[in-house]
Amino acid sequence: MPNKLDKRDRAVLFRQRLTQALSLTALNRSSLALAVGVDRSTISQLLSGDSPRLPNAQVVAESASALGVSADWLLGLTDRPERTADLLAATVQMTAAPRAMVDEQILAWHQAAAGYKICHVPATIPDVLKTHEMLRWEYAPQLARTARQAIGAAEDRLQLMRDDLSDFEIAMPVTELTSFARAEGYYHGLPAAHRINQIDRILELHEQFYPKLRIYLFDSKKLFSAPITVFGPLQAVIYLGQSYLAFRDKERVDSIRNHFDSLVRESEFDSRQLPKHLEILRKNIH
Repeated sequence: MPNKLDKRDRAVLFRQRLTQALSLTALNRSSLALAVGVDRSTISQLLSGDSPRLPNAQVVAESASALGVSADWLLGLTDRPERTADLLAATVQMTAAPRAMVDEQILAWHQAAAGYKICHVPATIPDVLKTHEMLRWEYAPQLARTARQAIGAAEDRLQLMRDDLSDFEIAMPVTELTSFARAEGYYHGLPAAHRINQIDRILELHEQFYPKLRIYLFDSKKLFSAPITVFGPLQAVIYLGQSYLAFRDKERVDSIRNHFDSLVRESEFDSRQLPKHLEILRKNIH
């Protein structure tokens, strides 16, 4: 709807939308007048009068607040009746992520995106690819999550791949697997046998699910990425460590998916080259 309206047309539209908004609430003219801070007669004039004049800004703002709509919508400046804060809440969600409490939320996101391609940049090697012994080693020190919980969550997501509901693309920095194979950084102290078994597990799953599961390795010196997951066109989620930031509006989902696509395009190893790279890493584990 064009924002440029004749003042009389805008006044008519204001009355129509004020009437519409009032009809969708439990308020009557008297209670609305009380909420706005005006006489009942003033509300009656706003609803049924034929004056080409609009009420003052205070009355418009208080009316919008009382009725749970935006002042811009009442004035015909937008076709969306939601308030800005409500629109933001609908398109952006912050979810707590203490490595235990969000397993059901993550699984629900995956299930909701069934049939769409899911794109993932993990914080470490993805749990869905890990051996049980790797998960036990990793989650043993965790206060918020047990190894059994981690194994159960990983198996749930692996089952989604077995059910053939979605394609999965995973992009990781090359250095993540290098550090893993050498037991450096995050993986310090990981026994050699665990590392060998873990590489064998990735090779096994890659062979079992390719091309449904595709794994790419990118150079983080050229392109950096925070941990993200894109659930088809539905939403994109950024992992912040203690919380997830989930976006649902098309513009941001597309932007994050385009970022993921750039990681794939610029990858040092694509999914067909991955097995050979893993075999080389495996041979050098000691």
